[in-house]
Amino acid sequence: MSEYFFPKLEAVEALEPYRLRTTWSTGEVLEVDVGDILRKLPALAPILDPEVFARVHVAEWGGSIEWFDTEFGEDNVYAWAKEQAGEVSHEMFGEWMHRSGLSLTTAAEALGISRRMVSYYRTAHKVIPRTIWLACLGWEATQPKANTLPRYLPTAREYAAAHN
Repeated sequence: MSEYFFPKLEAVEALEPYRLRTTWSTGEVLEVDVGDILRKLPALAPILDPEVFARVHVAEWGGSIEWFDTEFGEDNVYAWAKEQAGEVSHEMFGEWMHRSGLSLTTAAEALGISRRMVSYYRTAHKVIPRTIWLACLGWEATQPKANTLPRYLPTAREYAAAHN
């Protein structure tokens, strides 16, 4: 895990089957449902046993949630919890940058913010405001080629045609 990732997992507690309550260094207490993830991967099937699931704990050296020798990285768990709470995660922001072929500098230019803020959003140092995420989606929908802002958003049909 990156040394730049800000939120550190401090505690985890098993709730109803396949839900976890996580406590973070930011003071946030977030719940996350990991049932779908556990069901997708055959290697994780033993964790579906409620007795095994209840044994969840923070790994000895931190940085992950683990059961016996299976673990989830804290950065992934943090992103899943944020997304399930209806918020924008650092992973969503990073995926947008990747899909759009943007570097820190070009993402900053596209959004009209500093390169440092892009870095903060990408590494979860700062909460990503809803307005920034909407700007990301708008930028992606219009894919401006020049250094000027578009005058209109494409229709759904135009957007679909441009992304086929």
